[in-house]
Amino acid sequence: MNRPDWEIVTGWIRPKATVLDLGCGNGALLSHLTEPRDISGVGMEVDEEQVAACIKKNLDVIQADLDCGVREWFAPNSFDYVVVSQTIQAIRNPECLLVEMLDIAREGIVTFPNMGYWRNRWQLGALGIMPTTKALPNPWYNTPNIHLCTLKDFEKLCTDLGIEIIERAVVDQNHQSNPMLKALPNLFAEHAIYRICKRR
Repeated sequence: MNRPDWEIVTGWIRPKATVLDLGCGNGALLSHLTEPRDISGVGMEVDEEQVAACIKKNLDVIQADLDCGVREWFAPNSFDYVVVSQTIQAIRNPECLLVEMLDIAREGIVTFPNMGYWRNRWQLGALGIMPTTKALPNPWYNTPNIHLCTLKDFEKLCTDLGIEIIERAVVDQNHQSNPMLKALPNLFAEHAIYRICKRR
């Protein structure tokens, strides 16, 4: 699968780096990173079927619950990068995960659906219903997403936690970029992609 947002993530990771993918799912992103960047990658995933899918792809994977933390699994600075792709909003304590991921890696890459996207605002504000979109397809009563946020929310959390934002990219529902996104990202971006580190 060739997705522009994945190409952004790939471009931020230097060749031959060590990468931990938290909430790696079936290993699709980790597989995507392995060939062009020749990385040494490890995934962490709680779902047994997804772990089995990773193993079928010959990926190194640990079955563990991210809500229980990641520090116990890895020593400080074990990785060059930790990636949390479309997972942070489903974590019970996202602020703790952000701090821990930057303890075990030099940099972090975080992607998430933007709750500030105009279609979400329209459904909630004008229609009075919880949003369902391509990025947020589940109904409110059956969703893994418990901590939705906007770009501004995430950036404030980073400031509060002493986290530096190195780069930010935004894409639409088709994982593409366009001029409107750059002009008003919090309104028109459906997905956000951040490269972060501890404040220097």
